[in-house]
Amino acid sequence: MTVALMWEARAADGRGAELLDWARRQDLDPAPVRRETFRAPQDRVLVITWWDAAHDAEVPELPAPPAELISRPVHRWRFEQVPAGPQG
Repeated sequence: MTVALMWEARAADGRGAELLDWARRQDLDPAPVRRETFRAPQDRVLVITWWDAAHDAEVPELPAPPAELISRPVHRWRFEQVPAGPQG
């Protein structure tokens, strides 16, 4: 099974580049199967990691960034992959 973890944070005013840099420098041990980093308007940063694991498996997650870099608490979601097709 594949589980995807989504981590999203909104930077404090004028700190978007710093938040993005901080997120990109965070290592996970062990490393995920796949990892992608995105940015969006309002200085939001999104990191999605994919794991070969069950939905409730213990896998490393990105920590919360330093409080001065963010304007609100980090949002986190966990999804499991479903098969393609009409029943998935």
